[in-house]
Amino acid sequence: MWLDQADGFAEIFRGYLPYYLLVVFPIFIIMSPANPVAASHEFSVYRMQQYDLHTVPHGCRSASFNLEGRSLSSWSMSRHCVVARIQDITIDQFVEIRNKAGALLLVLPKNDTLLTDEQIEHIKLLEMAMMQQEISIPVYFAEWSPDFEDIIKDLQHSFITDDKSGTALEAMFNTVSSNGYQIVVSSPTPAKMDTKPVTLHGKLVGRSGAAQTIVIAAHYDSSSVIPELSFGADSNASGAVAVLELARIFSRLYSTAAVRGGPTLVFMLTSTGHSLNYFATKKWLEEHLDSVDASLLQDISFVMCLDSISSGPLTMHVSKPPKAGSPAQSMKSRIGAPLVHKKINLADELLAWHHERFSIRRMTAFTLSSLQSYKDPSRNTLLDRYSESSFRSIAKNIATTARALASHIYNLTEEENDEDSALYDDALSVDEASIKHWYKFLSTQPRSPQIITATPPNGGVTGALERALSRYMEVTVTSHAVDKREPEYALYPPTRAQLFVYSVKPAVFDLILTLAIIAYLSVVYFAIQLFPRFYEEYAKIVTGKQKIN
Repeated sequence: MWLDQADGFAEIFRGYLPYYLLVVFPIFIIMSPANPVAASHEFSVYRMQQYDLHTVPHGCRSASFNLEGRSLSSWSMSRHCVVARIQDITIDQFVEIRNKAGALLLVLPKNDTLLTDEQIEHIKLLEMAMMQQEISIPVYFAEWSPDFEDIIKDLQHSFITDDKSGTALEAMFNTVSSNGYQIVVSSPTPAKMDTKPVTLHGKLVGRSGAAQTIVIAAHYDSSSVIPELSFGADSNASGAVAVLELARIFSRLYSTAAVRGGPTLVFMLTSTGHSLNYFATKKWLEEHLDSVDASLLQDISFVMCLDSISSGPLTMHVSKPPKAGSPAQSMKSRIGAPLVHKKINLADELLAWHHERFSIRRMTAFTLSSLQSYKDPSRNTLLDRYSESSFRSIAKNIATTARALASHIYNLTEEENDEDSALYDDALSVDEASIKHWYKFLSTQPRSPQIITATPPNGGVTGALERALSRYMEVTVTSHAVDKREPEYALYPPTRAQLFVYSVKPAVFDLILTLAIIAYLSVVYFAIQLFPRFYEEYAKIVTGKQKIN
């Protein structure tokens, strides 16, 4: 009978089965779907702006990290990467994170148009605070996605502190049951990049014997805390579009000798704006004023800079109030713009407006802008995007500027404008389709200095603008070198990276899981060891009953 084989059966359990269990169970746990450590997601993220200006560092100085993710309310040390929505973090919280945390990951809004005015203003001020000085920790930005929203919510509800728990047992249960995230970015160490700022300029020559020159200038780069998302619709796609449209309008007027104006018109587009202190403009002026042949800028009537002209009515910014009867005063009265006077302070790190570069070289210059102050945070924000209202505003402001400039060039009075209104409007009519095309195009192209100055002059945005301006005049493309010994600025990549998020359990979960496995295996081991004795006793009882029967 099979009962006679009990000893052999017991030997199998006593001698072999526990050893198989000790090997099989850990392997099963490790390879099971319940594995507590697994790669969850991979995201493309944007690194915060990093540059030096006059050897003063600005922005994020680090790129790589491998840290535990925590929410705004649960982080506490340098081993934590704080994950939050950009509209939720305050400036005070950012300062504390900058000084004490290990990294910062901010998720951008799902839809900019759904933000309240208070949230928009808050994000702009936060960007300004982030760029005021260097940040030693890595700072990254991610576009909104359902996965990121789930991660943020998970982090907000996973880590419940002891003071929020009713009992010690509840606190331990919350800790064990919570889900954590390990966040990893592996990126090259930031190093200075080679850049070649570019200036495009062309001219429409006035009537013979008229030596005066009017310069119409704008920078076409943009600035924000995220280089890859610096679209700058108002600042300064609007200014670049205005230069192109004014070039088109006046190229028609200057195409025939009968209606050609007296002064020569120079149209200028430069690739470095206020964030780099108008470096390309400075170099361009040095090359044309300090060279043997300085005929292009020999007799300047005035310089008109266009900056951020699509967010409302125009304001004229000057470093010195124009004198009565001067060309600048003529333009002010014809445009009907209020005047804002600010003296140049060479002790400041940055110049306030583009025209100050020309004013330093003793040229009459002014800036037309929809902004009332050079400190307006709208000049350096990632929220500066295209909108239909801004398009209508830029078209109106270009038409106003073109009419005022033509009135000045041809010395027309208000009465003469009214008499020849139909002819005048036809000659100076703006091409709204062209304005909309270029405004939309530039507003969808990231134009931070890292991207603009690293692109060959015949490619990217620079190449597109050069080809557009070449339709109306001969264009000269000038590349400017940065002094490598004493650079006025330095730019640093990378501007984007891959971020990996791993779903993990806290360390106490691993400890409890290990103890549970040990306890389980111990119970199984001792149960198997004692099974032969139990089986023998059971066999005796069964065989005894059989004999009685």
